[in-house]
Amino acid sequence: MARKGLRNPVIGELIMIELPIYNREGKQVESIKIDEALLGSEVRPALLKQAYVMSHSNRRQGSARTKSRGMIEGSTRKIYKQKGTGNARMGTVRTNIRKGGGVTFAKTRTHENFRKAMPKKMRQLANRNALLAKLVDGEVKCIVDLEFESPKTKEFKAILDAVGVNRSCLVAVDGENRNAAVSARNLENVDTIRVDQLNVFELLNHRFLVVDKASIEAFLDGSAWKKEEVA
Repeated sequence: MARKGLRNPVIGELIMIELPIYNREGKQVESIKIDEALLGSEVRPALLKQAYVMSHSNRRQGSARTKSRGMIEGSTRKIYKQKGTGNARMGTVRTNIRKGGGVTFAKTRTHENFRKAMPKKMRQLANRNALLAKLVDGEVKCIVDLEFESPKTKEFKAILDAVGVNRSCLVAVDGENRNAAVSARNLENVDTIRVDQLNVFELLNHRFLVVDKASIEAFLDGSAWKKEEVA
């Protein structure tokens, strides 16, 4: 299980995070060491929240609208006489204090912009820091390989069960590994993403991250993006 790296108080050396690598049967066959400095050195909750809120805001369409009492269809007739009924005085059915009536301050704009922005380096650091948070909590399940000759949902489900994935899961694979993505996409509470598109929003919205060894190494050394640029 991954643990948060600490600095040696004597020599100041950073202790590496050791990530176990599993085979498809769920047995640990090796491990890789990850330098926390590549992922921001420490988990930064404020940065993660800022990046998460930005991603969430940028997904909003800004197209919600409501109707004022003048836009509601209905009679303008007074419902009942002003006095003598024992009830509170009441006018039109379109008034904003009745169910089905208009809204006091109606949203009438055709489009509202909720977009937020962060500097590019902060976004990149936040994405890596989210991975660090997952490593610290032991929620990254790294498999030796996720290559399939053809899409096999049943086999992919067996792999997840073998490594102990029992909650929501994000599967990160190379963009060319379509068979693995197709194998996972029909499973409940499982989403797939290209490893070069890993981000704060997706990582924090899922309990586990499942990734193959080659993909996580490409994410850490930056080759996942270099390959995309060459293509």
